[in-house]
Amino acid sequence: MVVHDTSHGRSELTDDETDRLFHALAAATRRDILRRTIEAEQSVSALAAAYDMSFAAVQKHVAVLEAAHLVVKRAEGRERLVRADPDMIARARALLSRYEDLWRSRIDRLDALLADPER
Repeated sequence: MVVHDTSHGRSELTDDETDRLFHALAAATRRDILRRTIEAEQSVSALAAAYDMSFAAVQKHVAVLEAAHLVVKRAEGRERLVRADPDMIARARALLSRYEDLWRSRIDRLDALLADPER
């Protein structure tokens, strides 16, 4: 189910999108690829050269990030260029912010209960 956030005209992440997001961010290599592509657009070849793994393995990591919509891949000649998708990163940040707000609220309620002298 998609819940629309009318203040920004964007929708919250669906359960499937959230699952793909957390799966993509679960691996250190993918987080590093995302960091590199936030800093600058990178060719898959340049990314592969940065890791001690096969080109095919890096391609698979990029594919997972692409499936989560965290990166966008485009062709330029024979090269495949990868860049981070700032819209999805903003949506992910908003999701994490909502989780943070939820947990802070729960902790505040727990603190209030513990501070209540009637208990």
